[in-house]
Amino acid sequence: MAGAADELRAVGFDVFGPSAAAAELEGSKAFAKEVMAAAGVPTAGYHRCTTADEVAAALDEFGPPYVVKHDELAAGKGVVVTEDRAAALAHAAGHTVVVEEYLDGPEVSLFAVTDGEEIVPLVPAQDFKRVGDGDTGPNTGGMGAYAPLPWAPPDLVDEVVSKVVRPTIEEMSRRGTPFAGLLYAGLALTSRGVRVVEFNVRFGDPETQSVLALLESPLGELLQAAATGTLAAHPPLKWRAGASVTVVVAAAGYPASPRTGDAITGLEEITEADVLHAGTARDGDRLVTSGGRVLAVTTVGTDLASARESAYDAVAHIRIDGGHYRRDIALRASQEEAQQAAEESG
Repeated sequence: MAGAADELRAVGFDVFGPSAAAAELEGSKAFAKEVMAAAGVPTAGYHRCTTADEVAAALDEFGPPYVVKHDELAAGKGVVVTEDRAAALAHAAGHTVVVEEYLDGPEVSLFAVTDGEEIVPLVPAQDFKRVGDGDTGPNTGGMGAYAPLPWAPPDLVDEVVSKVVRPTIEEMSRRGTPFAGLLYAGLALTSRGVRVVEFNVRFGDPETQSVLALLESPLGELLQAAATGTLAAHPPLKWRAGASVTVVVAAAGYPASPRTGDAITGLEEITEADVLHAGTARDGDRLVTSGGRVLAVTTVGTDLASARESAYDAVAHIRIDGGHYRRDIALRASQEEAQQAAEESG
């Protein structure tokens, strides 16, 4: 959004990432809705609201659950989904917002790498936005993820590329602001078909950890091909068999008011997982919390059940005063996968 890609391209660098104009797909929810409307991309009904009266009218039109999104970058904290009308109004106060109809059905995250013409989708993933088990509590930046999705329709990726990604890329080109980089489509598989919840223009946390853990092809070569307009010549991606699970360990008080400065111990005991640092800092010889989502623990297994077991075995070693994490990441999907395998084996 700050135009870094534009400045670097202007002096001859190959850049993986959209221009400032194309990044409006994430920077403005209203702009994204306009592009989707022009491209015929299925999404939720919405109203862009600038006054309290407009917000109230939109909430009344769509009814609960209420979905209110700040029409600006908000570091993953600009969306509220609530049954509480007063909370929805409070979230909108002082902001230009997009009020949307609520979309039923499971959510899916799909990343697509593009050079503005060619599109290379990655494996779909699912993340967990609510802070508590069973999708309870307030929204967060994401408490965990897994990939792939054993329950997803076999043609899901092809459908999303044809109905969502390609029309969006073509519309951006038609507007004179071609999109090259990473287009993230947050989707709901509703009773009426696939609907777009939101676009991001970057790799999203924590789904990226799960998706890239399965990618065998060199990531750098893929990104350079997108940056140089040569994706059409890039060989098909190779993926590891099995599944990956990511569990986020959060600080005390997250997401409302994360506490910082708490010691983090136990990481040296973890040998069978990747532990990625986000909200951490050094305080002398101590590792301490410095943000809300502190660590992301990612493992790969032959199936979701084994990946989950390894992930939670690793998380059990991590000690943070007041630290917390969800205990149901990929639980339902792993149970369904096991049931399906049992049925197929007779």
